[in-house]
Amino acid sequence: MVKITKRFKKANEAGDLTKPIGLTDAIGLLSRLPAAKFDETVELQARLEIDPKQSDQTVRGTVALPNGSGRKVRVLCFTENPAEAIAAGADHAGLEDLMKKITDGWMDFDVAISTTSAMKTVRSIARVLGPKGLMPNPKSGTVVDDIKAGIKAVKAGRVEFKMDKTANVAIVVGKRSFTPEALSQNAAAALEALSKAKPEAIKGKFIKSLTLSSTMSPGLPIDPKEYSHL
Repeated sequence: MVKITKRFKKANEAGDLTKPIGLTDAIGLLSRLPAAKFDETVELQARLEIDPKQSDQTVRGTVALPNGSGRKVRVLCFTENPAEAIAAGADHAGLEDLMKKITDGWMDFDVAISTTSAMKTVRSIARVLGPKGLMPNPKSGTVVDDIKAGIKAVKAGRVEFKMDKTANVAIVVGKRSFTPEALSQNAAAALEALSKAKPEAIKGKFIKSLTLSSTMSPGLPIDPKEYSHL
């Protein structure tokens, strides 16, 4: 028998958690749910009408959240000019020295970007960074020619998303401490970015279901009318 926790009981008192509702209403309901002792991350989770086994149905992209992600992002930059990257705000910068640290097990960063010229060297550690989702990739905007602009974009709240092997994708849209208005704006930007990432091979319905949740909350189902146009 599954034990019902106090947090779950209080969450159920805030409203019907099983009824699909509008995205704005879901954000309002989320703000009334019991909060954790830390500032929880808020995500949109979409289940897609896609066959993840097909190479032409990959979903991957980035979104520049208008109100930021609320997370402090530690940026590593692979470059032949580390001084320039550090001056631009990178937390770590270098090339072969950082690659050696990474192959030895060091992973003290959240996002890795690379200059285009450095990528020919960085590809040799793709087997290490790839499985962790940290390999720089042009499609995610992490292979750049303009170091300063690339670092600024990541630090300002650009969020990367990628479909997993079960055709699900999660996009960070902020923190529980954000105002409902800020979360709504971020969520709208996230849905627009997800729509633009729709593979050309998919001609019909793209999103099967959509939910909103924070780190410790139940998932709140979103009314299909909110994304039927995607």
